[in-house]
Amino acid sequence: MDGLIAAAKAEGQLNTIGLPPDWANFAAIMSGFTSKYGIKINSENPAAFGQDEVDAVGKLGTSNQAPDVLDLGMKVALDNTSLFAPYEVATWGDIILTQKDPGGLWYQDYGGHMSIGYDSSKVPEVSDISDLLGSLFHGRVALTGDPSKSDPTKADAALNGLLMASLANGGSLDDVTKGVDFFHQLKLKGNLALVPATTATVKSGSTPVVFEWDYLSQFHLGDVPTWKIFVPPTATLGLYYAQAINKHAPHPAAARLWEEYLYSDEGQNLFLRGGKRPVRESAMKAKGTLDIAASQDLPLVTGTPVFPTPDQLASAASYLASHWARV
Repeated sequence: MDGLIAAAKAEGQLNTIGLPPDWANFAAIMSGFTSKYGIKINSENPAAFGQDEVDAVGKLGTSNQAPDVLDLGMKVALDNTSLFAPYEVATWGDIILTQKDPGGLWYQDYGGHMSIGYDSSKVPEVSDISDLLGSLFHGRVALTGDPSKSDPTKADAALNGLLMASLANGGSLDDVTKGVDFFHQLKLKGNLALVPATTATVKSGSTPVVFEWDYLSQFHLGDVPTWKIFVPPTATLGLYYAQAINKHAPHPAAARLWEEYLYSDEGQNLFLRGGKRPVRESAMKAKGTLDIAASQDLPLVTGTPVFPTPDQLASAASYLASHWARV
């Protein structure tokens, strides 16, 4: 670490892309890194999405302006491993095998789980996904996504909500039919909302029950104090973002030091204080280094998370393309 810190300080700069300061506590994380190591961060296009980030790597090539590090959704990360340099942080052993590339090309950093968020002043407590079939949920259960209708063939969040429903009803990540059957029942009972959920519809009360990632559902607490979030213990579906280093990083030592900071106890707790679940959460809790107060602000998760692969998501989307509208 001493050698890495010295080399990174000699480079004097780190180029990042796609890190909004108000997302995942990145403002505090970048400030903490600079304060600790005295390395300036050049944060380009904070609003960039995953594909924008890899496009920038291709466009800027070996220039001094190219991104050093990338923060990506898993589909984009897996599709672009040829762009990455292998690296294993000091806390590598705390990251479970399913959340990192065995060769160190990518490693998940923060995320959360698919959930059912609901306004407890408008509907009964949700303790099982089957509760949503009850008569008191008439017209109140919504997916997020396509502006014209709640449609998992057009929105990733809605697709993952359907996968969660499949798991909760005896299906699997390879068998989405149980989820389709569940939403068919919601439709027949009149419980499926005709509009997709948005911040505005949640605030107005027109979609008081929403299938949504828990870290996004938490934002509704600011508008709806009676909002609660339920993560089914038998259907704990995870979604985490991943870090990677550009193999042509103009500041290779600073890039590696950035990763060390993100996966240190300090960096992981900063993600936690930003409302995101750090990838080393379990290991840090066992070691007594996790910010327990911050972790208690997150939705309760009692099940064992599972993570769909790109192939499983593609297979589910293919099935829905020909079956969803029909039911």
